[in-house]
Amino acid sequence: MRGIVFSGDCTLELLTVPDPTPGPGEVVLEIKASGMCGSDLHVYRRPRDASTAGVIAGHEPCGVVVAVGPGVTAPFARIGARVMVHHYRGCACCEDCRSGWPQMCRSVPVTVYGSDAHGAHAPYMKVAADTLVPLDERLSFSAGAAISCGTGTAWGAFERMGLTGRDTVAIFGQGPVGLSATLLAKAQGAHVIALDIDEGRRAAAKAFGADSVLDPRDGNAADAIHELTGGRGASMALETAGAAAAGDDALNCVRSWGTVCLVGIGAEIRLSVAKMLRRQLRILPSWTMSIMAQKACADFAVERNLDLDALFTDRWRLDQAAQAYEKFNRQSSGKGVILM
Repeated sequence: MRGIVFSGDCTLELLTVPDPTPGPGEVVLEIKASGMCGSDLHVYRRPRDASTAGVIAGHEPCGVVVAVGPGVTAPFARIGARVMVHHYRGCACCEDCRSGWPQMCRSVPVTVYGSDAHGAHAPYMKVAADTLVPLDERLSFSAGAAISCGTGTAWGAFERMGLTGRDTVAIFGQGPVGLSATLLAKAQGAHVIALDIDEGRRAAAKAFGADSVLDPRDGNAADAIHELTGGRGASMALETAGAAAAGDDALNCVRSWGTVCLVGIGAEIRLSVAKMLRRQLRILPSWTMSIMAQKACADFAVERNLDLDALFTDRWRLDQAAQAYEKFNRQSSGKGVILM
């Protein structure tokens, strides 16, 4: 089979590798949809590095089980099952792994599918059976791919924050994670202020139900949010842009006792402890989601009949990968997905 490999310096290639065969405790999926995640761009843009050569990208897998290795007994790992993948693999035995957080495993080096082991930008993918998450028939494969990282990351952040319908949440960045957050927050009854520097993404946020949209370049974003909230500030802020300015604005836009959650990779933020302390802020980082949260996000999407497919503005074939990532790299569109 052929799979997409990031070669560095904003280039990629289609690499030919043998079709995967499952070992003990493993399954092989026929990939139906493989989402394009903003974190892919960090690998796509970095200088050429021979140490990453030969690893198929794609960490938002969704597909159908087509082969099962010895020792696999989970009912949702049967041949023909529709599944998502929680894209981390730890030791499966430690406290973190058993609590659904294999990415936090300290017993063995964590495997990240799409970085340390072949990912989903290929027709087939081999994974550990205990990373599978069932996909309800009412959700498309594309929706499952979104939940497998981007949308699931937004859900995981809101779980940490404790978002409720009483909150006003400012969401910085309306890329795939931020737009997912806007959709999920509105479905939970929150008042949403969405911010992005791109006009198209602001329009998408409005279409997804944002109560207000702001361009941070129009002035002081924190001041604008205070004005929109009668001088109080937002009760919560979620930073998904990975930009230092967005992080600073998130910290400054919330009211006393507010909560700020930082998700975007790449930002470096300086904090004044005295300034934060005297406002009694709660500041949280959030890294993707647990296996249980991935399932809970999918259940919520079904219960609320959320149109997760509307997140996708671009659908590509595998042989269009170069064009797909060239467009995605401009960060002026929505989410892309590779369909097999």
